[in-house]
Amino acid sequence: MDYKKLAELLFADIKKTPQDYEAEYPKRGLSEGALVTRLAPSPTGFIHLGNLYGALVDERLAHQGGGVCYLRIEDTDEKREVEGAVPVLLDVLSYFGIEFDEGACKADKPGCRPSSVEPSAGETGAYGPYWQSMRSEIYKACVKQLVAEGKAYPCFMSEEEIAAIREEQSANKIDPGIYGKYAKHRDLSFEEVEQRIKEGQPWVVRFRSEGDPSRYFTAKDAIRGDLSMPENIQDVVILKKNDLPTYHFAHVVDDHFMRTDIVVRGEEWMASLPIHVQLFEAMGWELPLYCHTTSLMKIDEATGQKRKLSKRKDPELGLSFYKELGYFPEAVREYLMTILCSDFEEWRIANPETDYNEFVFSPEKMSDSGTLFDINKLNDVSKDVLARKSAEEIYDFMLGWAKEFDQEKYALIAENRDMLLKVFDIDRGGEKPRKDLVYAQQIFAFIKYFFDETFEYESEWPAEVSAEDRKEILRRYIEGYDPADDNSAWFEKIRGITADLGYAVKPKDHKKNPDSYKGHVGHVSGVIRIAITGRANSPDLWTIQQIMGQKMVKARIERAANA
Repeated sequence: MDYKKLAELLFADIKKTPQDYEAEYPKRGLSEGALVTRLAPSPTGFIHLGNLYGALVDERLAHQGGGVCYLRIEDTDEKREVEGAVPVLLDVLSYFGIEFDEGACKADKPGCRPSSVEPSAGETGAYGPYWQSMRSEIYKACVKQLVAEGKAYPCFMSEEEIAAIREEQSANKIDPGIYGKYAKHRDLSFEEVEQRIKEGQPWVVRFRSEGDPSRYFTAKDAIRGDLSMPENIQDVVILKKNDLPTYHFAHVVDDHFMRTDIVVRGEEWMASLPIHVQLFEAMGWELPLYCHTTSLMKIDEATGQKRKLSKRKDPELGLSFYKELGYFPEAVREYLMTILCSDFEEWRIANPETDYNEFVFSPEKMSDSGTLFDINKLNDVSKDVLARKSAEEIYDFMLGWAKEFDQEKYALIAENRDMLLKVFDIDRGGEKPRKDLVYAQQIFAFIKYFFDETFEYESEWPAEVSAEDRKEILRRYIEGYDPADDNSAWFEKIRGITADLGYAVKPKDHKKNPDSYKGHVGHVSGVIRIAITGRANSPDLWTIQQIMGQKMVKARIERAANA
């Protein structure tokens, strides 16, 4: 077989060679230790936690050393592609603080070149196109070289023939795939190939594997260290009938010419590593460092066992879940850092006020088994993050969130800025700042008693206080209420009402002699608290009243007294 002649037959229109692209996409010349990483999602329209999980690894590895993190769109699977998915992806990742130095970008971003693939998105950078569907000529030049070197060949097998082979292999319980005797078109003559093409038979290009399952190779993984695996024997498809490459070949070509140093991807791709190593070697290219991240797991409530997060079962897998609830992006990132890197949590305790970007991220500290996702832990991290935020930061975030997701809440927040800044400042700062704010929906539910439009009674009145006493407590309280009272004077008046109505001023007195008192001061102040906030538990009541103002406080007391 004259392989060069075969290559010309298959790719007569391809004039450039891989060497031409080597010159077009030279090595980047970054400083020592600077890394090039990439996020390479498919535009399927579903943006999930795994995308952010991997993107955070990419972003940290690149940016902590002055490297480059780029976004490549792997849009060669036309069946899965969703129109408009890329701008949504960019918006969501940007919301969570992931920005790319080059690659796909929003069309309105300065320096972003328009894309014929996606009108509302484009790209920036010198190593594009960053959309795989626009890189067909590059892939075919590389495939042509492999064919010319006898490392790849055209295959004309129909879907029916391949299905029959799979059925035979299944019946005989042998490894499925096209290899050995099943690679029926591996050794067609030039004349046979030429005739089939003349007859209009569709064809793909398969890689001609010279692997031996008895031989093992070693490749380094950033998390697991050296991986030893048997060589690939499959003649995998590298170019499909539509002239677009398979994932196997496309990512090899792209990662080489875009000069990627580390390939971060899910552990489900680890089984394909033998194929990818072979393809890099066949092209004569240096293998990048692979970093196979573990799957995100959760404890199944029904079984108590670990399982992978599921798009169908677990709404928390989608990033829209966190955006709609209103989690601070920083809180989600910090939580992911705690489950990504085993020493991050210890570092955060030692550096409570330091920007998380100062943490030195290392793949060696990542887990090599399933990573457990725990939303309760996320909420704890979120409380810590919000405890470090100023009242202004919380207000601005709440306003932006409500504007996007709830216009009624937006109107209330926008019209009451001064009041809400005081609300968000309650018990903020000091050695033990409040840690009861988690995410926007929860925060609004937590503060909604400050608005007459959303106020409601959420707690039962103290059982120790009769309805008659309740009215009397509220009557006396409003008679003596003076917003000029400081905290001590205010509470002293409550103690006076408590003693006058037969309740213990000290809870311990009631505990010692329960028959001597109707209840204690906590029950009396509980009536006042519920009357004003609708809840048995709230931040400091005196501070709440100072924020509400005398008019609202009196209205709430009168409403409760007349209920």
